[in-house]
Amino acid sequence: MDDVEAVVLVGGKGTRLRPLTLSAPKPMLPTAGVPFLAHLLSRIQAAGVRRVVLGTSYLAETFSEFFGDGAAMGLEIEYVVETEPLGTGGGIRNVSKYLTAPDVLVFNGDVLCGTDLNAVVETHRRTKADATLHLVRVQDPRAFGCVPTDEDGRVTAFLEKTEDPPTDQINAGCYVFRREVIEQIPEGRPVSVERETFPGLLESGARVSGHVDAAYWRDLGTPLDLVKGSADLVRGVAPSAALPGPTGESLLLDGAQVDDTARVFGGTIVGRDVRIGRGARVDGSMLFDGAVVEDNARVVNSVVGTGARVEESAAVYDAVIGDRATVGAHCELRHGMRVWPDVTLPPHGLRFSPDV
Repeated sequence: MDDVEAVVLVGGKGTRLRPLTLSAPKPMLPTAGVPFLAHLLSRIQAAGVRRVVLGTSYLAETFSEFFGDGAAMGLEIEYVVETEPLGTGGGIRNVSKYLTAPDVLVFNGDVLCGTDLNAVVETHRRTKADATLHLVRVQDPRAFGCVPTDEDGRVTAFLEKTEDPPTDQINAGCYVFRREVIEQIPEGRPVSVERETFPGLLESGARVSGHVDAAYWRDLGTPLDLVKGSADLVRGVAPSAALPGPTGESLLLDGAQVDDTARVFGGTIVGRDVRIGRGARVDGSMLFDGAVVEDNARVVNSVVGTGARVEESAAVYDAVIGDRATVGAHCELRHGMRVWPDVTLPPHGLRFSPDV
C-alpha cells in the first residue's frame, strides 16, 4: 500500500451530537478512551498506508494539536482546512493538490468499520475501476440509501431511502478513487459524492465497482450510536489497534476509582480520574475524564461529560450529560434527554416515574 494515500473528511460540526460537540469536533470525541479518529487512523496504518490528508474545518486546530505530524502513529499527516462547507465531494476535491499517489482511499470521519482495507483496494485494482465503494450488508436497509451491483460487481445505481429497498447493500462511507477522478470533481463549490459525483460517473460510462461484505459497521452520527460504538470497541466487537487497554466489559483509564460494590459493565469506558460510588451501576456508557457517579446512581447507555456529576440515586438512561453539568440526587433522565454544559438539575428536579 505504499502507492496508496488516504483522505479522511473530518470537517463536520456534528450538530446531532450536541452538546458534546460544542467543545470538540465529532472525530475528536473520546471514544473508548481515545479520540474516535485515532481508531480509524490506526486501521489505516495497519493496512500499510503511510500518508494521510485530513480535510478539516470546525475547530480545525484540535486535530493538529493532538496528532501533530502523525509520526507517533507511524503516519505522515497533512492538514487541509476547508473555509466554507463543500460537502463530501467538494471536501475531497479541496485536498486534491496535496495528493500524489495513483489511488486514494477516502473515509467519512464518523464511521466505525471493520472491513479489510487491503481487500477494498484489491477489488478496485482487479476491476480496473475509476472509483470503488465499500458496500456493507445491513439487516434493515430502509433507513439508508441503497447501492445495487450486478454479477460483475459493477455499481448500477444510487437509490434514495425507500420502504421496499431492492438490495441490502448500503454505502459504508469508504471509497477508493483514481486520483485523476478526484481532479475532475468541480472545484470551489459544494459537491455531494452520493448525489452528484457517483451518479455522474455512472452516466459517463466510468467503471464504479462495489466491494461488498458484512463487516462491522456503524455510523456514529447520534449519541446512541456513539455510545454503542464505544462499547463495541471496549468489548472487542469492533476492531482497533488504538484501544488504550485490554478489551472486556469495561476499560478504566488512569486514576479512575470504582467502589468495590459498584457494577461497571457492558463495554463502559471509565475516563481518567472518574469516581464511581458505592452500589452504583454503570452499563454500556461513556464516562469522560473527571466525571463522578455517586452512590446508588444508575447510568445506562449514556454519556457523562468531562467533570459532570450524577448525584446519589439519580438514574440516567439513554441520555447525554454535558461537561461540568450536575444531575441532582434522585433525578431521572430517559429517552434521549440532553443536559447542556454547566447546567445543574436540583435534587428531585426532573423525573419520568412517579416514585421518588
